[in-house]
Amino acid sequence: MSLTRRQVSYAALAALPLALSATGTAQAGGRRSRTLYIAGDSTAAQKYADAAPETGWGMAFPFFLHDDRPVANHAVNGRSSKSFVDEGRLDVILGEIKPGDFLLIQFGHNDEKANDPARYTEPWTTYQDYLRRYIDGARARGARPVLATSVERRRFDAEGKALPSHGEYPAAMRALAEEERVALLDVQALSIALWQQLGVEETKKYFNWTATEQDNTHFNPPGAIAVARLVVRELLRTRVLAPRDVRRLDAQIPESWITWPEAAA
Repeated sequence: MSLTRRQVSYAALAALPLALSATGTAQAGGRRSRTLYIAGDSTAAQKYADAAPETGWGMAFPFFLHDDRPVANHAVNGRSSKSFVDEGRLDVILGEIKPGDFLLIQFGHNDEKANDPARYTEPWTTYQDYLRRYIDGARARGARPVLATSVERRRFDAEGKALPSHGEYPAAMRALAEEERVALLDVQALSIALWQQLGVEETKKYFNWTATEQDNTHFNPPGAIAVARLVVRELLRTRVLAPRDVRRLDAQIPESWITWPEAAA
């Protein structure tokens, strides 16, 4: 289905405050503001008061960037590379994105749902085909596409080994990135390594484990901050961003900086 006018307006408003807050600083510093757009799923998305303490890594992402690198987080719960396009959400981004901006593309969690034809894609065919739409759309507007493999779930075997959960989707994205010569942020590989380092019990402090919920997919504030830090390190490694674009990369980020606004009526 396509987005309603109200949904389009809400998507634009959700991204607006971050972009506007950077304008004055960017102009004062003499550098042109270049926005980082996020197209993705619930692991990156903005969360609202009724979902706290669940936190998308996109909520912590701006803490590591200078003000002239604002973030427009269009990630939405439950979307795949296919459904995000089919609902018109990519069109919203492509209607706003400017030459010199960036489009970070992270899908996979919901592409895997073979029993849901509205979201399912096959890794080596339709998944890559839909990802190409993001790549081609960004390039046609003078923006830079960046692919990010899906962050890993919290999954361990009986011996405490962190297990991958995304099948062939990360490999398909890596292959596409090489074919299309697109920068790849290998968040899947880095996150599973981090979960292994932390171990079975410590990782519970990074995921949305509460008194009533044991969520091994979505993050709480510490987890979102940790994953956002991985994303920014990858943006530096791939030279998508330069050191002057980032800040606080080795600093402790207070959990209190994460806020959950009330959802629009």
